[in-house]
Amino acid sequence: MHPARTRKPAYDAALACRELSDADPKLGKLIAKAGPFTLKLAGAQSPFEALAESIVYQQLNGKAAATIHRRVLESFHPICGIGNHPSPQHILDCPNDQLRSAGLSANKQLALRDLAAKTIDGTVPTLAQARKMSNEALIEHLTAVRGIGQWTVEMFLIFRLGRPDVFPVGDYGVRKGFALTYLGLKPTQKVTPDLLPKPDIMLKRAKKWGKWYSVATWYLWRACDLAKPAK
Repeated sequence: MHPARTRKPAYDAALACRELSDADPKLGKLIAKAGPFTLKLAGAQSPFEALAESIVYQQLNGKAAATIHRRVLESFHPICGIGNHPSPQHILDCPNDQLRSAGLSANKQLALRDLAAKTIDGTVPTLAQARKMSNEALIEHLTAVRGIGQWTVEMFLIFRLGRPDVFPVGDYGVRKGFALTYLGLKPTQKVTPDLLPKPDIMLKRAKKWGKWYSVATWYLWRACDLAKPAK
């Protein structure tokens, strides 16, 4: 994310950290060790733009995905100008060769076109509409798009809409962070599926957290960072 286009979430992160620490001492120890909450929101993207980027990034490492995403956007510069994101109609009208040349697989091309079509027909809401919708309603609407699963929508809720109450129990990093924090997983242990918690175990613990699931989630990711060996 470009630093000039990021902003802090609207919720009170300091209050969240205090309430989480009081309610859950083990999480409190993690919060104290990991330090201040520094999550930033992507402040300028429409749902269409944010989800298009998510589709491009799926199953790729960050550097490769960023290169392909940049090439896709650059391929539209002659039509919509430098610095402008292509519209859903631009995506629908462009030839397959254009997207293929930028590095998009056939599946991702289909997903991007479906996202464009469902943005035009209103399945994908505008940002103003999305802000008024519940997490559940957004998950239902957005997972109707080819290539968009629940995890992608949960990341959109956390990092674009700044919702404080999202707990992506299927996320590998969150599950690993939970195991490190609560289940005695050692940083040096090889992580096998049996060592990772099931959703019901995670949700039971999360009852302590009030509405601050997203803040707890961010700190569980930090638990994974803290477990990495120092270079």
